[in-house]
Amino acid sequence: MSFSSKTKNELSRMKIENHCCASAELSALVRMSGAIQFTGLGKFSVKFTTENAAIARRIFTLLKVLYNTHTEVMVRRNRQLKKNNNYLMIVDDHKNAEKILNDTGIFTEEGKSTLKINYKVPTDVIKTRCCKRSYIRGAFLGGGSLSDPEKTYHLEFVTHTLEHGENLRDIINSFDLTSKIVERKDKFIVYIKEGEQIVDLLNIIGAHSALLKLENIRVLKEVRNNINRIVNCETANLSKTINAAIRQIRNIKYIDEVMGLEELPDNLQEIANVRVLNKESSLKELGEKLNPPVGKSGVNHRLRKLEKIAEDLKRERGEI
Repeated sequence: MSFSSKTKNELSRMKIENHCCASAELSALVRMSGAIQFTGLGKFSVKFTTENAAIARRIFTLLKVLYNTHTEVMVRRNRQLKKNNNYLMIVDDHKNAEKILNDTGIFTEEGKSTLKINYKVPTDVIKTRCCKRSYIRGAFLGGGSLSDPEKTYHLEFVTHTLEHGENLRDIINSFDLTSKIVERKDKFIVYIKEGEQIVDLLNIIGAHSALLKLENIRVLKEVRNNINRIVNCETANLSKTINAAIRQIRNIKYIDEVMGLEELPDNLQEIANVRVLNKESSLKELGEKLNPPVGKSGVNHRLRKLEKIAEDLKRERGEI
């Protein structure tokens, strides 16, 4: 089971605490996974479709708690994948269907007689902070998805209209998040890509088990990344030290071949001999082998003098 499905299963098991929050959650579910089915003679029914059995039970429970209405449930085999079931829930009683659509703000006041659809989220559905949380939870259950955090951080909601997408984005961002919206084919996607903000959103909608698992993964990934950065840094420094040592020894050997090290001042002779005998030593280690000991800057200064002498000799011989 995917991380997204586990998160939805956890949310579907949450206790329904009060009427207003249940109504807000159902309102989001209607907009994300609901449809109006006309049955003739000006009557209609409301239907919901999902591939997740837990979400189907959640919708059934919400309808029972809010309206105590009869809901027909059908299970169909997905013809394309041939392994997932499609759960179809239908409220076929016209009066109950109309009440659901009015309460959730799908029908506007002016549109009740003409069936004008309101794609925006009514303010009276999300009056309180807890109702906003419930609405986001319903939107995630109805049309949300969460990628495997082991691979990448990405949470998104697939909405059908720009109006609803913008409203959902604004509701999410009212919790100090920065979700964004993008059009994909004929859908509008509200998404969050930052791991920390996804954790915050999971906390907002009540997916605490998923939150803890994602946080554990984030911590482990951060530790691995820090270790990799340290190793890469140390490897780069080691490579830099080795390359410098090779260049210094090459310069010393060139000086010895052209003019002889005995022609150098005593301090440069000493560092040249110590450098050749200690090919893998750092500047600090080289300095400790001198008599008297010399600091890193002193060692570096002497080696630079040797490099300058080698360059001057090459220039005199027309080699550079």
